Amino acid sequence: MAIDFVIRNARIAGLTEPTDIAFEAGRIAAIAPRFVCDAPHHDAGGKFACAGLIETHIHLDKAGIISRCNLCTGTLAEAVSETSRAKAAFTEEDVYARAAAVVEKAILNGTTHLRTFVEIDPRAGFRSFEAIRKLKADYTSLIDIEICAFAQEGLTNDPGTEEMLEQAMKMGADLVGGCPYTDPKPVEHIRRIFDLAMRHDVAVDFHLDFDLDPAGSNLPVVIAETVARRYQGRVSVGHVTKLSALPPEELEPIGRRLAEAGIALTVLPATDLFLSGRDSTHLVPRGVTPAHRLAALGVVTTISTNNVLNPFTPFGDVNLMRMANLYANVAQIGTPDGLDGVFAMITTQAATLLGRKAYGIEIGSAADIVLFDAPSAADAVATIAPASAGWKNGHRSFLRPRPKLFLDQGRDGHPAVRSHLPKH
Repeated sequence: MAIDFVIRNARIAGLTEPTDIAFEAGRIAAIAPRFVCDAPHHDAGGKFACAGLIETHIHLDKAGIISRCNLCTGTLAEAVSETSRAKAAFTEEDVYARAAAVVEKAILNGTTHLRTFVEIDPRAGFRSFEAIRKLKADYTSLIDIEICAFAQEGLTNDPGTEEMLEQAMKMGADLVGGCPYTDPKPVEHIRRIFDLAMRHDVAVDFHLDFDLDPAGSNLPVVIAETVARRYQGRVSVGHVTKLSALPPEELEPIGRRLAEAGIALTVLPATDLFLSGRDSTHLVPRGVTPAHRLAALGVVTTISTNNVLNPFTPFGDVNLMRMANLYANVAQIGTPDGLDGVFAMITTQAATLLGRKAYGIEIGSAADIVLFDAPSAADAVATIAPASAGWKNGHRSFLRPRPKLFLDQGRDGHPAVRSHLPKH
């Protein structure tokens, strides 16, 4: 065994004491306490280690455009129209620069994989798609990026979009996505997106049911199409805020149908909170689907960022740990087991949604490791623990040393230095 590198004294899920993680040729070769070898090492100091966080739903192409848009009503309709207006002026260089800034922040916050939606239609052309393709290649040593060719503004109502999506699939898009709520013929929209996915043998991801009226859901159509086409395990839906408006006795049978159909669901707490309930003057509904209740029914559920600094979400730092903490607050989850479940939604559950079978800290898996400044997953979510160091395929991807406080001046005139946080 020719060990290349060792992370020492790391805490991992399932073990009560710190352990060592040894790398060989970009993969995990050993997991054992006090592993004996003379390879270079990094002392984790008792920090929590995982295989990295996973964004299942983000829009890199339209991040960072809030200064170009007018935010008046804060509604979904305004966000769609303002973004549509702005994206007509996007250039490939502009998209790349804004997206790269977000990707770099995501890496520094511990993200190792992400799925980004890229709008492709007559207004955006292929400019955003080309920019994100280049970005994916340029950052491949630090993060895995999956591109979803996406019809944000409809399909049946937007001539040329379907043909452009077809072309994007031929150009290397990883999957296709649709947005039925912006199409006057949502059922036809759903069927055509499925047709595209099947022609190219790729997964499908829908933005769905983004309002708080329990009536008029398109989720039953997606479930029926998934089952009829035998596409179980290859379909995911995002937002589905209508489910947040259902009482438990109505939510449960839908959750069981989702689980049986193998459809994964992603909640986007920041966006769903910001855009939902705008017509309420008091006791404003949260508008965030209770993913933890669906998870208890067997549904694959994830939490993701969605948008950063645009009309859909005019804030954000691409910190999935912060997003998990936000969801835990909204869902009123505070027990260690509950917080572990929330952490799974940005790690193991997210890996399942993306179809990643070799995710995790296991012998033989890729040496993708991120250290968080906390003793456990639950503590990491509760404290929004910062990521301190990361490795991708056995190579260091980032390092963020613990901050230091200069508390006071010692007798010798030099400040007494203290770490920002005590070691675990």
